[in-house]
Amino acid sequence: MVDRRSLIHIIDELSNSLRALTDSGMRRCDCSAASLDTMDSWGRANPRPGAGESLADIRTDLGECTRCQLSCSRTRIVFGQGNPRARLMFVGEGPGQEEDLAGEPFVGAAGQLLTRIIEAIKLRREEVYIANVVKCRPPGNRLPEPLEIATCSPFLRRQIASVRPLFICTLGACAAQTLLGTQQSISRLRGRFSDYEGIRVLPTFHPAYLLRNPEKKREVWEDMKVLMKEFPYGG
Repeated sequence: MVDRRSLIHIIDELSNSLRALTDSGMRRCDCSAASLDTMDSWGRANPRPGAGESLADIRTDLGECTRCQLSCSRTRIVFGQGNPRARLMFVGEGPGQEEDLAGEPFVGAAGQLLTRIIEAIKLRREEVYIANVVKCRPPGNRLPEPLEIATCSPFLRRQIASVRPLFICTLGACAAQTLLGTQQSISRLRGRFSDYEGIRVLPTFHPAYLLRNPEKKREVWEDMKVLMKEFPYGG
């Protein structure tokens, strides 16, 4: 539910915009898709370079990518999935074996756990957008190497600029360190908001880590409560 302060801000934005249109002599409203996209952006972070691209544009540019060595061992590119106008985006490190076969992010055991986490914060998976730092599976599910991250992460940044979420939840150290430009451990980063180009970023543990360390699920739930307290569209 939108709080009073946010509602007043939205009304002020709408009033100022309508007044400006009236002053310019406009007497009719354009309800085209482009206009609706403009209104959808009100109240979000300031547009960044690349914000005019669609996810389809970015996927087309990515193509059948051979920009780094991960292309040699992958089965499928795992671009991303979800609501292209999501207010909340989840970012992991890279596809695993199941994702590599399916071409979709977070479909294995870790993905099932992520779905339960999303549902626990009163959202549905199709309401969020899910992507990874790298789009191809690292062999043996190892961590992406620095050159692989440097090569592939610009596509993630373009995805973020296209979706323009209000919040990003990074899953694991790799995603948090990549977006926040830090080498701090996930244990130090988790549970508190940081900033990525005007977007609030909340790092937490990766679901795959939780499968190996189920006692950490309580800490992730505490992180999700921090997110729910600030997120205006979920629980």
